[in-house]
Amino acid sequence: MAACVSRVELSVSCRSLLARDLGSRSDPLCVLLQDAGGGRWAELDRTEKIKNCQDPEFCKKLIVDYYFEKVQKLKFGVYDIDNESFDLNDDDYLGGIECTLGQVVSSSVFTKPLELKQGKPAGKGTITVDKISAEEIKDTRVVHLEIEAQNLDKKDLFGTSDPFLEFYRQSDAGTWQLVYRSEVIKNNLNPCWRKFSVPLQTFCGGDFNKPIKVEYECIHPEKKQKKKNYKNSGIIRIKSCKIETEYSFLDYVMGGCQINFTVGVDFTASNGDPKSPDSLHYISPDGINEYLIAIWSVGSVVQDYDTDKLFPAFGFGAQVPPSWQVSHEFALNFNPSNPYCQGIQGIVDAYRQTLPQIRLYGPTNFSPIINHVARFAAHSLQQGAAAQYFILLIITDGEITDLDQTRQAIVNASKLPMSIIIVGVGEADFQAMEFLDGDSGVLKSVTGEPAARDIVQFVPFRQFKNAPQEALSQMVLAEVPKQLVSFYKWQGWPPLKLPEVKALQIQASPGYL
Repeated sequence: MAACVSRVELSVSCRSLLARDLGSRSDPLCVLLQDAGGGRWAELDRTEKIKNCQDPEFCKKLIVDYYFEKVQKLKFGVYDIDNESFDLNDDDYLGGIECTLGQVVSSSVFTKPLELKQGKPAGKGTITVDKISAEEIKDTRVVHLEIEAQNLDKKDLFGTSDPFLEFYRQSDAGTWQLVYRSEVIKNNLNPCWRKFSVPLQTFCGGDFNKPIKVEYECIHPEKKQKKKNYKNSGIIRIKSCKIETEYSFLDYVMGGCQINFTVGVDFTASNGDPKSPDSLHYISPDGINEYLIAIWSVGSVVQDYDTDKLFPAFGFGAQVPPSWQVSHEFALNFNPSNPYCQGIQGIVDAYRQTLPQIRLYGPTNFSPIINHVARFAAHSLQQGAAAQYFILLIITDGEITDLDQTRQAIVNASKLPMSIIIVGVGEADFQAMEFLDGDSGVLKSVTGEPAARDIVQFVPFRQFKNAPQEALSQMVLAEVPKQLVSFYKWQGWPPLKLPEVKALQIQASPGYL
């Protein structure tokens, strides 16, 4: 899931709604709206109306597209419906709540008091929205196939054949639709194609009885007609066929996986004197700089997936009081035993307070802070308790001194539940950062050890200077769902025994070799 886009359904129920009708109970309906910007809200969906009920459990599910990398602000509004009009302006408002979709999907049960307006409870605080749950609406099963052929016909005049394989499925209209095409294997009459995986929904629509067209015995009609002893033009053999459930990012989050967010800030001298407007650490009159924007952009998304909202934040490359020794993993709040900040605002506050108390120095070493977070990830993995995944955001001006040590740290971290996001601020040459991102292939340590997974995402801030703030978070976080899923799939988590499925039926008929 390079980009986590899922259709999610939300189940809504309420308790102790206000009674707006004289002599009878309310007739509630719940409407779901999404923030459209500029103070406007757009309706996404609505439930059915339930008559005479103060504790409704709505049957109709509310549908919304889910994107991990976005902050999706939602509003649930409950109305007493007294007419058949679609317009809700003339219906009594029974209360509502505002939240984010991230808060909903990361909570086993999401409950909040309804409000008539901000700060004003609907009634005496006994009105709640209960059991807002999320389910990913898709068949997550995948069919894995390994196929080979033997004794195929020679088709080329000056060489053997270059075979490839195609699978077709029959549509409801009876036509055949291509669902998979293999790679071409050059000059080989006994090819064994690479193992491949196709979503079961794509392969057969999730219907195990749907015909699939592939050829077991390759029959050439013209040859069969001309040659009396003709048997076939080769045989296709399915070496293995396995159907598995592919767990998604939502499966892990909704299964209790917690995301832990850590920030590392570059305080090396190459950033410039924070008092100078030319410095990357200079805080402008409107109270921002590129470091703060990056913290807010990424943190505002990730914070919804951490229940306690306590985030460790560190600096590196500065001389720190009182000894003024250079440190590459000092707590932004100067409390090494408790480096946690309350929410993203807490990180911002710690950064502002730290800046005038330290001396920017150097060198620029990434490995200490990567290893720091990796130790926590390793400890969490060893505990075997509820799954925890660690995201380290490093904000830097581009120079790196300990490249070899950083490569080794990343290779080690690739075996852990951990992702590293690097945001490059300023106009430096970020070639080293792009190298760590794996643009030139699988990252390897100095000794040649390859990374088990791709866990680094690098984004230069300068590409987003004139873009909306959410554009940076979308780009930076786009790979995190895929990285999280790849780790737990590699580990075999969750340890669920999948239900047995019927054997996949493959219809023998002329194919397309």
